[in-house]
Amino acid sequence: MEVKQFSSIFENGVTTYCPGCEHGLLLKFIGMALDELGITEKAIMVGSVGCSTLAYKFLNVDYVQAPHGRAPAIMSAIKLLEKDKVVFGIQGDGDALSIGIAELIHAANRGIPITVFMYNNMVFGMTGGQMAPTTPEGMKTTTTPFGRDIKQMGPPLDACKILSSFPQISYLKRVVITPKPIFTKDRVMYSSKEAMDSYKAVLNAFKTQLMEGFSFVEFIGTCNVNWKMSILDSKKYVHEVGVKVYPPALCRDAFGVEKK
Repeated sequence: MEVKQFSSIFENGVTTYCPGCEHGLLLKFIGMALDELGITEKAIMVGSVGCSTLAYKFLNVDYVQAPHGRAPAIMSAIKLLEKDKVVFGIQGDGDALSIGIAELIHAANRGIPITVFMYNNMVFGMTGGQMAPTTPEGMKTTTTPFGRDIKQMGPPLDACKILSSFPQISYLKRVVITPKPIFTKDRVMYSSKEAMDSYKAVLNAFKTQLMEGFSFVEFIGTCNVNWKMSILDSKKYVHEVGVKVYPPALCRDAFGVEKK
């Protein structure tokens, strides 16, 4: 499939995301899914505040910018007014689970047919690498230079565990979007399984909304810049540490879209 056939159109073919970041991969999957389902023309994206805000540069869909953390509330309002539209947003873990956790919880509890994609890189990416609600124990950030101390700061929040308590959610899943490094004798390659799993989750989240259900997908990704790691080390960190804190799981599939 040619790039021009996707809804995700890159400016001059160059992404503005940091090298190694999987945000661009997520945007491509969203564009591919919108095209595959034939819903690009009726899609409305609500932007959060964070790295995902840059999505307006790449996705050729109607776009509304929400205040920090308020994207689920804005998405809910748009969907109630425009029931035939496909309404979605991308939130960072800081945006969704810190300043915006109330909006996310209430949107999920109401079960309004919207789709929330959360990119969890376990840190505040755009604002300088501060500790996020999802930062694992021991991870050093600009606000936790000695690492997260659970006794002092509490354990990291698990979005899927929190949202699992709301019966109105129709599709709830966590996937790893970071490609897994595969080491050979003289080179490093990367697995394609993570990309395939992530695309399937995006596709099924939209299918759920089309069936009048609320969908939420968490993507475990990297932020090698704020983690102060090389790109390769950040990929290794996700698969050695991140998946232990946030294991991939299908938590809810009310309409059985995973089996179709």
